Amino acid sequence: MKSIDEAFYAAYDAVLAANWPASTESAAISTPYGTTHVNSVGPADAPPVVLLHGGGTTSTVWSSTAKALGTAYRVHAVDTVGEAGRSVAGERAVRRLGDQMAWLDAVLDAVLDGSGATTVSLCGHSYGAWSALHYASHAPGRVRALVLVDPTNCFTGFSRRYLLRALPMLLRPTVRRRRAFIDWETGRTALDEKWRRLNDLAAGFPAARPLTGPRPGPEALRALRPPVLLLLAERSRAHDIGRVAASAAALLPRVETAVLPGATHHTLPLAAPPEMDARIERFLAAHGRDA
Repeated sequence: MKSIDEAFYAAYDAVLAANWPASTESAAISTPYGTTHVNSVGPADAPPVVLLHGGGTTSTVWSSTAKALGTAYRVHAVDTVGEAGRSVAGERAVRRLGDQMAWLDAVLDAVLDGSGATTVSLCGHSYGAWSALHYASHAPGRVRALVLVDPTNCFTGFSRRYLLRALPMLLRPTVRRRRAFIDWETGRTALDEKWRRLNDLAAGFPAARPLTGPRPGPEALRALRPPVLLLLAERSRAHDIGRVAASAAALLPRVETAVLPGATHHTLPLAAPPEMDARIERFLAAHGRDA
């Protein structure tokens, strides 16, 4: 019988084989916090784009975005260290925001090394967007453009109902609880079954809980240099998207906002409407290359 991690890795590889381009390359990046697994597509000399997944998922959710961007960009989808995925946490844990920024520093060092580029476009979903937004303030000279896909804890807090629904899954993750939560938030939207299998197995995967921390302060947001594309899920139950959009518009100096029709927080980015990748492509065509 396979162990939990063996079954998880087999399911992970099945999602990659079924949904990602055959040309996908995998690499292991050494960081002070462990070894970070990255799935990359696109020409090696193209402008780099780094994708950060939401909490509790893996880089495999970015398949459609990687395909859409992989002809014009070198796309790097990262497994967050310390979570379920193919990254391996080290003895030094990510415990605070400064650790998360140092981990991303090391990841971007490797991505930029030998690429000919000096900056990356950074795209994150949910918790990954929280990390990306903080990083754009931490290292503004390294981020050319910023894409935030239904970002959580960035401009407003979570919906109370969402947190109450998530609490049992967070306290004691089980397959049943993870499935029930995803089904509730997505309205039982049909999701890729191979990914559902992977998501089920993540409930038993030995991983640390994602780092949590404060929202970026108003001063940091007002000083943000990179242009921002804010994409919001029309039917997100994670937060009030109207409040998110209003707060972002009031604080960010350069922001373009769009609502993705029919999307919920957890259908993104795996089952995003075509508008999502099309908007990202247009935004990066205007802002995603070094001057």
